Amino acid sequence: MTVLVTGGCGYIGAHVVHALHQAGEKVVVVDDLSYGKPTRIEGSRLYGMDISAPGAGERLAEILDAEDVDAVIHFAARKQVGESVEKPLWYYQQNIGGMLNVLTGMSKSEKTRKLVFSSSAATYGVPPVDVVPEDVVPMLPINPYGQTKLFGEWMARACEERYGIRFCALRYFNVAGCGPVELEDPAILNLIPMLLDRLKKGKAPLIFGDDYPTPDGTCVRDYIHVSDLADAHLAALKYLDRDERKYDAFNVGTGEGTSVRQIVDELKKVTGLPFEEHVQGRRAGDPPHLIGSPKRINEEMGWHAKYDVEDIVESAWRAWQANPEHHIDVENWKQTD
Repeated sequence: MTVLVTGGCGYIGAHVVHALHQAGEKVVVVDDLSYGKPTRIEGSRLYGMDISAPGAGERLAEILDAEDVDAVIHFAARKQVGESVEKPLWYYQQNIGGMLNVLTGMSKSEKTRKLVFSSSAATYGVPPVDVVPEDVVPMLPINPYGQTKLFGEWMARACEERYGIRFCALRYFNVAGCGPVELEDPAILNLIPMLLDRLKKGKAPLIFGDDYPTPDGTCVRDYIHVSDLADAHLAALKYLDRDERKYDAFNVGTGEGTSVRQIVDELKKVTGLPFEEHVQGRRAGDPPHLIGSPKRINEEMGWHAKYDVEDIVESAWRAWQANPEHHIDVENWKQTD
């Protein structure tokens, strides 16, 4: 099988590329390299392109047919909640425009008819239950990022019958950790790299809000190891081979909630650094509590998370320390603010 991965040079994308290679599949990557590096895709064919640009759909169709692609895994998107609140129109253009071009390319392709879409738990907004099933109603995302992901699902679903596209959306929560150390998260956009980046600079890690209606006042999330998530994408590709598919949206998670402060405390334990964190005001668009039920993907695909929060933090720290640009001298570290 040949799989095209959009955003394959990025953090999650590169882990999925690695898992596909481990499974013996051929991989083609489309990436604009705004965050990723071409060295992360293990010799896969790389097409440098912004998939949200005008004409990208037609170009994708050419690539899909030239490379004889069987399936697409679509990651390439903007993903910062706060930034989406500040720049909503840009997020709609980037994420919805990118999805439009992926679907346009697939609809014009001679062969490519399977799509695994990297969706998000942000589609749920602030759900009325503690552990969220996929069919919770209403789905009311509270930030433009989540809106673009939900609309992307609607777009793909609308194209299933018309173009014969087999579609599956994976909604995941907070992705963290690292597989091979060379696949460390290259962008300081997710919680643990943001905390470690502050520590590298001798600064206090920041917690945004400690007055949420949660046990310790900080946001609670379902943290998923990136290697577990990569395995879920491979399971989704196999699921799309079935002629009978009961569902097209799946949570990917552990079903367990961990607060931001618990992550910070785990980081203290793993790194051995005697830091003190600082609390700042809430970020716009952050729901207080978001945990997904993995029951559907457990039962339908046989996928289960293997790693816990301790594994996540340890692997992230190991990868951070393996990077000469990030390495922290633990013995001589001092906090400067």
